[in-house]
Amino acid sequence: MSTSTSRTTRTAERPEFRTPGAEAAFLAAYDTALARWPLPATPIDCRSEYGTTRVNACGPADGRPVVLLPGGGATSTVWYANVAALAATHRVYAVDPIGDAGRSVRDGRPIRRAEDLTGWLDGVLDRLGLASTAVVGHSYGGWTALGYALHAPDRVTRLALLDPTRCFAGFRPGYLLRAVPLLLRPTAARARAFIAWETGGAPAAGLIDPAWSAVHALGAADFPRAKPVTGPRPSAGQLRALTVPTLVLTAERSRTHDGARVAAAARTLLPHVEAEVLPGVSHHAMPMADPGPLNDRLTRFLDRAA
Repeated sequence: MSTSTSRTTRTAERPEFRTPGAEAAFLAAYDTALARWPLPATPIDCRSEYGTTRVNACGPADGRPVVLLPGGGATSTVWYANVAALAATHRVYAVDPIGDAGRSVRDGRPIRRAEDLTGWLDGVLDRLGLASTAVVGHSYGGWTALGYALHAPDRVTRLALLDPTRCFAGFRPGYLLRAVPLLLRPTAARARAFIAWETGGAPAAGLIDPAWSAVHALGAADFPRAKPVTGPRPSAGQLRALTVPTLVLTAERSRTHDGARVAAAARTLLPHVEAEVLPGVSHHAMPMADPGPLNDRLTRFLDRAA
């Protein structure tokens, strides 16, 4: 572990939240959700030029590393149904991206371009002492993970993309239209309604932990995050040149995009890819609802690096 990595818990007030009360409520919900993980998480604060990134680590200290990048607004707590399976053989590092809801602190250089995003992740891996690692990304985290593998393929041993957005296909117009009210005037109620719509009522059916739902809703309402870094989808030439072994798992019931189309595009463009559509799961619920098939497929792919 790099000596510049600290394991302190940051509690100072952060200006990203609308009010100190909103921050306190969010952090309490975050800690409650993290406490429900099936195994203890060790908080690690990684300082870099971009700020202080919170990483929640678990699993054997000598296990092969895997870095988890969540979707927008999901925070590292979203992996509660996956960490036990992954930590059986890996040292898991679940990241709260800077500039998004979570325990990372945006108190450094702004992240405005894709190059800043890859530079930020370079710094996180450096502070964690990881010369190379497997990387798993969901949704927007999948776009980040793919961009990082294209930027530093020598540092990514295996790449897993879970219903990734803006990697192989665009968004469905209906999804974007449904998201407009939440983007223009975010509230906890709107965040909950949006997740319920996209997942086909998964929260009400008990398929999503209510503790995580509280984290997501409070973050959406009270954390006015900076505009996410976006960019064009990777070119066909870039994708065809990627040598990193890649797993692409898409959601059959995703309302974000056409999962079958995304998987087909990945098979066409990536030379070292396995791509499948997971039945019966939606985009936002993918890491959480019915995690057994996902965990099985993911661990089999990652364990091949042994």
